[in-house]
Amino acid sequence: MTDPTDPSTGDVLLRAHAEQQYAEELAALARHDDRERPPAWRLSPWAVTAYLLGGELPDGTVITPKYIGSRRLVEIAVASLATDRALLLLGVPGTAKSWVGEHLAAAVSGTSTLVVQGTAGTAEEALRYGWNYARLLAEGPSREALVPSPVMRAMETGSLVRVEELTRIPAEVQDSLISILSEKSLPIPELDDEVQAVRGFNVIATANNRDRGVNELSSALRRRFNTVVLPLPDSMDQEVEIVRGRVEALGRALRLPTDLTALAEIERVVTVFRELRSGRTLDQRTTLKSPSATLSTAEAISVMVNGASLAAHFGDGTVRADDVAASLVGAVVKDPVQDAVVWQEYLETVVRDRRDWADLYRACRELG
Repeated sequence: MTDPTDPSTGDVLLRAHAEQQYAEELAALARHDDRERPPAWRLSPWAVTAYLLGGELPDGTVITPKYIGSRRLVEIAVASLATDRALLLLGVPGTAKSWVGEHLAAAVSGTSTLVVQGTAGTAEEALRYGWNYARLLAEGPSREALVPSPVMRAMETGSLVRVEELTRIPAEVQDSLISILSEKSLPIPELDDEVQAVRGFNVIATANNRDRGVNELSSALRRRFNTVVLPLPDSMDQEVEIVRGRVEALGRALRLPTDLTALAEIERVVTVFRELRSGRTLDQRTTLKSPSATLSTAEAISVMVNGASLAAHFGDGTVRADDVAASLVGAVVKDPVQDAVVWQEYLETVVRDRRDWADLYRACRELG
């Protein structure tokens, strides 16, 4: 596996895995972690929580926060993984479900790459196993001809496996997880054999509770999970800090020559999103219509990164309203009829009346 910290790689990775990008922090936590660790865990539950929430170690090593939010929610998620029940991270799009799952897997198992991406076309083989048909035809059924899924590999190695967008997977495929989660074994009837899970194995699944995906979870499968709902950020300051941190990190990865630590536009973008999400202005004086878009923190990050790219490559490096406006309008107006009306009303009743937002009003109006 390529090491992004190795100078010989030429810093070629667009996005390193969590265990690669934060290898030094994980190693520092392991050195100072003298608490009891569950079987096969690289870190104790306390250290895993410290890795996600950030802090400073006795030797001065700074652990950057990966998740800004309720400490108790993170503790519940980590504690769930230390039991025999799987973890389901539930929330609207953009609430860092996949991000949290990736970092949990990196801290607990040392790898976040055992992943099943759920789609409407996900087949049972993605959760169980498939076959190398050339070898199957030539040699017949054998362990050598079997192609293990990420779930099977996690069972054999005692690792965490991530199942993204579980509710997008067809119901009959979802239910193949039931016996795996309850019996901790995966039958291979073709070989009259089975794979039994090694200690340390568990599943982190994510699901969207906004559009609810394509298929609901059966009650039998839902009972196998401890569910943790990840909410949108509670406060304005918290959301601004999340956006600032992620934009800064993405800017470094993309090598955008802009000052991404002090962008004045971040607060305005977050304000727009929070007001349209809640259906009222921050001062509670004006009631607003909400668009069909989720307007999550992740979308605010995307708006700012696109603005930073425009400023870096077609401007002077300073992000201004003109750089942000197009992505902002695109994030809000998903339905060209309904959302366009909502956005125009917001522009005329809120943005236009804020004197220090005159440049943003002009930029958005010029886009039509």
